[in-house]
Amino acid sequence: MSPSAKIGLVRDAASVAAGPWPAASSLPPVLIVLHRETSTPGRIGNALRALGYPLDIRRPRFGDALPETLSAHAGAVIFGGPMSANDPDDYVRREIDWIAVPLLEQRPYLGICLGAQMLAMHLGARVAPHVRGRVEAGYYPIRPTRAGLKISPRWPDEVYHWHREGFELPAGCELLAEGDDFPVQAFRFGQAFGFQFHPDVTYAMMCRWTTCGADRLDMPGAHPRHQHFAGRACYDVVERAWLKHFLDGWLSRVPEVLMAEAAE
Repeated sequence: MSPSAKIGLVRDAASVAAGPWPAASSLPPVLIVLHRETSTPGRIGNALRALGYPLDIRRPRFGDALPETLSAHAGAVIFGGPMSANDPDDYVRREIDWIAVPLLEQRPYLGICLGAQMLAMHLGARVAPHVRGRVEAGYYPIRPTRAGLKISPRWPDEVYHWHREGFELPAGCELLAEGDDFPVQAFRFGQAFGFQFHPDVTYAMMCRWTTCGADRLDMPGAHPRHQHFAGRACYDVVERAWLKHFLDGWLSRVPEVLMAEAAE
């Protein structure tokens, strides 16, 4: 089977997994941007479907176009991947530039890991490796700020990471959570949010990443494989509850323009 045929099968499977729009619901879909043939929206996708939102899954890396407007979508999520926001590939540049659409239209946007780094870069911040070559792979502590606690009062003590690069806090953004080796862990710009960590990771994803990406676990700062699963047993329940609470509030955000019109 040719590579293009295999990619087609994956896309078809993703569409089936997303399912049809709920018969009794008029909820618009959430745009999902993935970066590998086998990538899935994981727990975030499961949570969105449970809330009644269909998923519009696209992979620009393999030729899928991104919409010129999000007027027909409830929001957009750009997920992670092994590539860097600094890579010169056309699809990476297009995704970073496309983030102007949800920002200008004040639509809910969520960037996970790479998606957060793309948002930070779009807003003018620098994305770069740790100065001492450290990475985060496993569970690490985060500390919500006062602004973060307003968004969600019950953040998990530790969250799952899988990244080699971090980013500065873009100008004009609110810091929602901070960490140690990578200080900016979550931030907000209007209706747009960026998370350096992975609340989307499922048990199956963790098994795949720690197996296929086992070389990452030899890098400075990474945790050994068994600690990933030990951390999941300790922190996953709280992280799952926090994610559901966040997504409920994220998708209910009304653009300021609409609020102003409603007040007139």
